Amino acid sequence: MDKTQKEEVMEYMERTYSPLVERPWANGPEDITFKERETMKWFAIIIRVKRKHVQAIWNMNQNAESELLDWVDIINVKADADFIAMIAQVRGYMAGYHMNKQNWLTIALDGTVETEQILDCIDASYHKVADTPTKRIYEAVKRIPKGCVATYGQVAAMAGNPRMSRAVGNALHKNPDPANIPCHRVVNAKGQLAKEFVFGGKNVQEERLLAENVCVTNGCVNLKKYGIKIENEIK
Repeated sequence: MDKTQKEEVMEYMERTYSPLVERPWANGPEDITFKERETMKWFAIIIRVKRKHVQAIWNMNQNAESELLDWVDIINVKADADFIAMIAQVRGYMAGYHMNKQNWLTIALDGTVETEQILDCIDASYHKVADTPTKRIYEAVKRIPKGCVATYGQVAAMAGNPRMSRAVGNALHKNPDPANIPCHRVVNAKGQLAKEFVFGGKNVQEERLLAENVCVTNGCVNLKKYGIKIENEIK
């Protein structure tokens, strides 16, 4: 049995982005939201609506088998306002249905729009919510090799803005995935560990570094020996 366009789109998102998938509304069991896991922001929302609510705005696929049904699935994705204003004139698209019309685009999932075009819009939406300073900080921390450390300033530079050292500290205190975002490898400009390492207690940072063969002396790491060379990290 052939997959519906909705099923193809959902499988693509789950395979490509491993999002947090939720059904948040009890009165809409067919409605599904997709969140980027680190920012916890929606990048796609699939909703089932009565066709009459959108038929007057859309000139949707008149040949679609679903045209005979009372309900239709739509997907809301994030997009730039200029793009929304342009594409909303095309059959199968409209400014966000029950969403901010400046920031969200609605697309029919009844075959009116080619699946590849929908996937392109999903990709753009995902990167709008994923490409944030916090996301870039986490990606930078992931690049610190095992057995090495980086300073807050180095992480900020690797994330694209050498001036956001304070933001690095704030992001690491909110680390949503310490198993995969090794914030224990980040120290201050003097090589000193955090006074109270927030992910498990004040001694955890030292213990994790020692487990990676990074020597810690009096709460401090020798940056000349263990510090990364940032010019090699930001190519």
